[in-house]
Parts: sequence; structure tokens; C-alpha cells
Amino acid sequence: MGDDAAILRVVTSANVACGFHAGDPRTARRTCALAAEAGVAVGAHVAYRDLAGFGRRFLDVDPGELTDEVVYQIGALQALAAAAGTAVRYVKPHGALYNAIVHHRAQARAVAAAVRTVDPGLPILVLPGTVIEEEARAAGLRPVVEAFADRAYLPDGTLVPRSRPGAVVTDPQEVADRVVRMATEGTVTAVDGTAVRVRAESVCVHGDTPGAVALATAVREALDAAGVLVAGFR
Repeated sequence: MGDDAAILRVVTSANVACGFHAGDPRTARRTCALAAEAGVAVGAHVAYRDLAGFGRRFLDVDPGELTDEVVYQIGALQALAAAAGTAVRYVKPHGALYNAIVHHRAQARAVAAAVRTVDPGLPILVLPGTVIEEEARAAGLRPVVEAFADRAYLPDGTLVPRSRPGAVVTDPQEVADRVVRMATEGTVTAVDGTAVRVRAESVCVHGDTPGAVALATAVREALDAAGVLVAGFR
């Protein structure tokens, strides 16, 4: 568990677990309340049904079942957010589901269908140039492309699997420098040293990365120093 209260003082949007990979009703409601107090937008962090694996194991779920499970998770967080005096503003798939729908057409379509069914006005956070970006647009949704502050990139613009060494970047200065370069130059250095083009409207810092609060703080301060306006996406 990360220090959610501290990180909410730095970020502009918070992906709140809906109970399938982490979280429970009490935690989710409390997190939504803290986000509301901090003026932070709440997003539904939907995932595979995988508490034991923290949602970071691929599950070959039937697309129809996956649609229902994503609808369920968004709906649950909508109710808890409302009870906490705020609302769900967007959707962000988590972990293995996020990585699967980069290329898994059936699951990407299922996730897009779920979001459209609940509220076609909800944006969905996606990795750029992916199947889920295509499926979101086809479903009439707004895909918000994002970059990752604390994850290493492969030369094709996808993320280094967590099973490989160096997949997570934990040095605050390195992370801050990477994000400023993403924001100002639109590039990030991949693990092989090549420059990868990055389109991003949002930058993600994982709450469970070691030193997450220090990372997020370093990123925010570096962006401010570089004259980059930090605000919630619309």
C-alpha cells in the first residue's frame, strides 16, 4: 500500500482501485473523499479479477464476461465516489489488462464496450498507437494517451514487462528528467538507448512504486521549473 494521502497532494488525477485487483469499499470511499478534498479527479482503475496477483497476471477472460466485470467495477466506484461527494471522471485499465489491450483486439473491444455502456462521456486512458486506442475511438469514446514516469520503455513504445530487470525506474532525478523530456520534446529513451516518440496528455506514477511520493513530487517540481502547466485533462 502506498501513501495515498500524500500523493494526492501532488497529482491532478487519481486512479482508484475498484476491488478486483486491490481496494475494498471502505478504502475506495476514503480515497475518493481525500481526492475530492484535494481537488483531484477520480478515475475508475478497472482490472482483471485477480486480487492474489494484484491484477498483474494475464487472464484469458471471455469478452462478454470482461465487459460485464468492467461495467460492474465502474458502477461500484461511481456509487462510492458519489457517497464521498465526487464523481468518476474517467477510466484507466490496470496492470495486465492494460498491457493486454495494447494488442488483444477482443479484450480491447470488450473494455471499450463496457465504458460506452456505462457512460460514453467517460474518457479512457491508453498507451498511444495501440488496439485499445483504436477500439475506443470506434466506440465513440475519447482515448487519452498517456506516458509512464516510472516504467522503462521498449523500442516499439510499449512498456518493459515487470518480469524483466530494470522495468521500474525509481531514481527521482532520473524520473523527473524523463518526464520533462516527454513533455517538452515528446521523446523518451528506450532500454536499448534509442529515442522513442511519445504522445502524452497524462503522465502516470504508480502508487506502489518504491518512493512513489518522492517520485511524484520530483516530477511535479521539475515540470513547474520547466514551465510546463500541470492540470487535469478535460
